[in-house]
Amino acid sequence: MATMQGGVLVGTLIDDGEYITLAQVCRVCRVREAWVIELVAEGVVEPVVRDPGEWRFDSAALHRLRIAYRLQQDLGVNPAGAALAIELMEELERLRARLGGR
Repeated sequence: MATMQGGVLVGTLIDDGEYITLAQVCRVCRVREAWVIELVAEGVVEPVVRDPGEWRFDSAALHRLRIAYRLQQDLGVNPAGAALAIELMEELERLRARLGGR
């Protein structure tokens, strides 16, 4: 998790198998809960733990949220567009990996 110490952002990486709460996601990404909830509804991210009020997110979800935020801020992409763009970017990565593995 990240915190500010003396004007410097200090944090730890989220390893595979570690999960963070909705509140922690909002604090790290500096976004509102409503925005994350909207992105979950659009399929941009899925909580690993799906119990209402107990959502937990993994590092992949955090990465996708950061991409969605940049798409929205830099290009004005709405949540549905962000979901589509991220899926296409991930598919492109998979195809490049397959081509590189020949």
